[in-house]
Amino acid sequence: MIDDKSQLENVAKSPFEETKVDDGFFILTYKNDKSIAQSIVKEIHSDFIQFHFCLKGSCKFVFNEGRYALNILEENSLLLYNPQRELPINLEVNPNSWIVTVLISIKKFHGLFSQEADYISFLNEDNKDKKYYKDGVISPSLAIVLNQLINYNLNQTIKNLYYRGKAYELLSLYFNRSEDANIEQCPFLVDETNVIKIRKAKDIIISRLAEPPSLQELADEIGLNLKKLKEGFKQIYGDSVFSFLFDYKMEVARKLLESGENNVNEVGLKVGYSTSSHFIAAFKKKYGTTPKKYIMSLN
Repeated sequence: MIDDKSQLENVAKSPFEETKVDDGFFILTYKNDKSIAQSIVKEIHSDFIQFHFCLKGSCKFVFNEGRYALNILEENSLLLYNPQRELPINLEVNPNSWIVTVLISIKKFHGLFSQEADYISFLNEDNKDKKYYKDGVISPSLAIVLNQLINYNLNQTIKNLYYRGKAYELLSLYFNRSEDANIEQCPFLVDETNVIKIRKAKDIIISRLAEPPSLQELADEIGLNLKKLKEGFKQIYGDSVFSFLFDYKMEVARKLLESGENNVNEVGLKVGYSTSSHFIAAFKKKYGTTPKKYIMSLN
């Protein structure tokens, strides 16, 4: 039995947010919301199949100590497996880019798909000991699950249970035989155009976080009716438009306070609060403490 600790090294140093789904099964998420590229290096045991999904922006997968590189663009995926040698993660993540990585041991994977070995080409008898590579486009149904993972917004006590369900859902969608997989709970999102519009809505509210448009103005701007905007945003990002924006504002405020470059009033104004009392109340609602006390705790 392979020890999990040996499978996933450098846990303490990794910028990934890591969640263990099961023995030999992990989800890693990373948001580079900074204005400069970030490098992620992580040793991975050769027993692992790697699925990399770029939800936003782009990144570059570097191989062989920099001698070869492969770009992963927004809404694209990359599957890697090489049982003959170690295949470390060496990613250069561009500014404003989001990555979800799924790591699953070949033993665990065989257990899930034992009846499907001929269907999944790298599991069949001819290929099982060979390296395997596949790139592809993220479908709308996959995009929903991936965004729910990276924008997890539920009670932390159920995180592992939630991730476990989503991880298995992700694999089932990735290997779905049908090219016409529907999203039954929200049929209009089958249309990739609507998914793009909702992503645009998210980008708009983030870019104008201090003075966001009303929901109707936002719906008009992206060319989607109000009901579809509300339903679609909830499906993809797991929250309402303004709850998502509130969490984003508070995260920006927290980082601004940590930088020490602005006082509490200035930070409040930057994230759209005209009075410091309203900002303080909002910050306390989110983090359970006032901005001033938060700054003091950093020191």
